[in-house]
Amino acid sequence: MMTMKCPKCNAESKLSFVGNSYEGPRRCWSCHELFTMVIRNNLLISCEPLSQEEFEKQQSVKALQDKFKNQ
Repeated sequence: MMTMKCPKCNAESKLSFVGNSYEGPRRCWSCHELFTMVIRNNLLISCEPLSQEEFEKQQSVKALQDKFKNQ
């Protein structure tokens, strides 16, 4: 588990992943800003703002990846 601050509103979030890495979309629980994040070995590598459209596309891609990963 790791703690991350939203780049827009500085709200803290606790994140946990199956592994210690994550790449994909996230939404701030406080300000609802959309981001794409890359986390490797529990370290934030990048966090870039996203449009609603791009966020939805990334969520769809992530869902497909997770579906095939579990098969």
